[in-house]
Amino acid sequence: MERWDIYDSNKQRTGRTMKRNDWCLKDNEYHLTVLGVVARPDGKFLITKRVMTKAWAPGWWEVSGGAVMAGEESKDAVIREVKEETGLDVSNSQGGYLFTYHRENPGEGDNYFVDVYRFIVDFEESDLDLQEKETDGYMLATLEEIKEFARQGIFLHYDSIKQAFEL
Repeated sequence: MERWDIYDSNKQRTGRTMKRNDWCLKDNEYHLTVLGVVARPDGKFLITKRVMTKAWAPGWWEVSGGAVMAGEESKDAVIREVKEETGLDVSNSQGGYLFTYHRENPGEGDNYFVDVYRFIVDFEESDLDLQEKETDGYMLATLEEIKEFARQGIFLHYDSIKQAFEL
């Protein structure tokens, strides 16, 4: 069973854990997720389309990411998530941690921090190995294409992470 650490409002582990998606968090308790923006040296970004079977935001565009497992460090989690979802190993890539944002969902038990990373990776499309249960295709997108998806309301987290694209 997958477990997540519970963090306090200062993003410090409390020593307690929760079951994955067991939205039991109280006010001032959080879980930690990561997002990994993958940029190529040519200025294009790897984005993936969510499978239509997803309960939340099916068919929307996104960057790789997911939950940090109990005991796992944020950087290890983003490297794992990018590898699982795209097949790319970003562990020795240029770039790294950029910033953290958080969300409060009072009464829902789902408060969270998001650590945002950006990696510059020189890869070919043939290097990709998409996780079929998570993704329904990919795009090497320009910043303008990503902004257009955001304007259409079909790019996850854009308002929270847009600065990661605009470096």
